[in-house]
Amino acid sequence: MPVAFTIPGPLRPFTADRSRVTLNGSPATAGEALAELWSLHPGLKERVLTEEGAIRPHVNIFLGADNVRDLSGLATPLPASCEIAILPAISGG
Repeated sequence: MPVAFTIPGPLRPFTADRSRVTLNGSPATAGEALAELWSLHPGLKERVLTEEGAIRPHVNIFLGADNVRDLSGLATPLPASCEIAILPAISGG
């Protein structure tokens, strides 16, 4: 099984309404996987990363059950097949 992203509802307009995007390549890190995702769906990048290339404070990226912020960030190594979830914070009251 290759690397696949789970896309939340608020970001699906940028993936042609797809809830899951599977990558064709074999990225070595979370950052490489995201770069491949941007090449397929460029509109996502500005919603996930800052202008400086850091993960936006209100966005969490999970590799399985682990937030990549708690690992090595965008340099987090990926296994040959894995699930990555992009989860923007939802606020309300």
